[in-house]
Amino acid sequence: MDFEKKVKTYILDTSAILSGKPINLDNCQMITTSNITNELKPGGRDYQSFKFLLEKGLLLKNPSKVSINKIFEISRKTGDKERLSSIDIEILALALDINNESKKEPIILTDDYSIQNVANTLKLRFETISQSGITKKFKWTYRCRGCGKKFKDNIKICPICGAETKTVISSKKSIYK
Repeated sequence: MDFEKKVKTYILDTSAILSGKPINLDNCQMITTSNITNELKPGGRDYQSFKFLLEKGLLLKNPSKVSINKIFEISRKTGDKERLSSIDIEILALALDINNESKKEPIILTDDYSIQNVANTLKLRFETISQSGITKKFKWTYRCRGCGKKFKDNIKICPICGAETKTVISSKKSIYK
């Protein structure tokens, strides 16, 4: 049998680009979503870092609709959906798409805990840039501040008593890297 080593493929989220920290470009591919430019101001230091990465081979790619729908489904189950931006969802979906390519190993570069939480749920690898990564996988739910009723979906106002709801942890589980 021919066992080829998978090509490390880093999927960069906005925090990886904004960090300004050096990224080891040896023997790897870098990819991000083309919509990431919406989170960068043209002409600024962050945009210059982005342009440098493009010159060094950063690829811009859009994820499949199938993977985006899968991320919506999983993030709804973990309770992270409201915490993820559209770019975050695309980053996770890109990682799913790349994970389906047999010759590539996706690694999400992010400091975003919600991205890490969903990635861990999907068994997608991630690395952090400036912060320590998550040590526990959370599942979130919404609870009424007044009557205490819990809701799976993000309901801002409790239909029972009219009080505001807040996000609370419904379960947590240690993760091992």
